[in-house]
Amino acid sequence: MQGPCEPATLAGTLDDLAGRGFTEHFVLRNGRLRGLDTGKNFAADQVVISEHYRFEGVSDPDDMAILYAIETRSGIRGTLTDAFGVYSDPMIAVFIEDVQDSHRFARSGTLKEQ
Repeated sequence: MQGPCEPATLAGTLDDLAGRGFTEHFVLRNGRLRGLDTGKNFAADQVVISEHYRFEGVSDPDDMAILYAIETRSGIRGTLTDAFGVYSDPMIAVFIEDVQDSHRFARSGTLKEQ
């Protein structure tokens, strides 16, 4: 267990999320989120980002990462990890933006133009 002044680690946060049911491991394939354990694919409008965490390397800036806790409409919960900064995957950034856009439009009641 971490003390109150200790920074969270990626591994520790993954363990915490797994303990709360975020057990699926997601990757991005062909613009869709794929669950490695279930083999199921999800479009951006089929998922919600429940939480996200940013980690900065203490001694090495190359150790920066961002962790997304994701829940699908069908109830599958898991995580997606990406590098943060210059090593980030631009396709993950596009997918995350699409997730956010799909929920903005859903809340406003307007349809997104195709």
